[in-house]
Amino acid sequence: MERDHEMKIMIVDDHADMRRMLGSIVAIGAGVPVEIVECSDGEEAVRRYTDEHPDHVLMDVQLGEMNGFTAAERIQEQDPLASVIFVSSHNTSAYRTKAKLLRARGFVSKENLSELDTLLHTPH
Repeated sequence: MERDHEMKIMIVDDHADMRRMLGSIVAIGAGVPVEIVECSDGEEAVRRYTDEHPDHVLMDVQLGEMNGFTAAERIQEQDPLASVIFVSSHNTSAYRTKAKLLRARGFVSKENLSELDTLLHTPH
């Protein structure tokens, strides 16, 4: 059986259950084989990004030592075309504005994860 293009998604969240749930949501809606790369913090995401080179990064904002905004900035320094989608339980205008300033592909509230499907499957 011939496969369509495989999608690689990096999921960065400090909660393992949330990483698994996001991975399931992405895999169900993808329509193509999906490889999930999980990172538990911003430092790990920045360190692994170049080797993994995912199609999209789903980035939580609150991650501990290095928050998601800083991690996204560091990833964009490595790859200005990196597709970062912030996924946060803090759905505030300040967070959405910061995401736009960082040229994020999108910002999705953890309360409305159905928006992920549209962001992941529409051309840049």
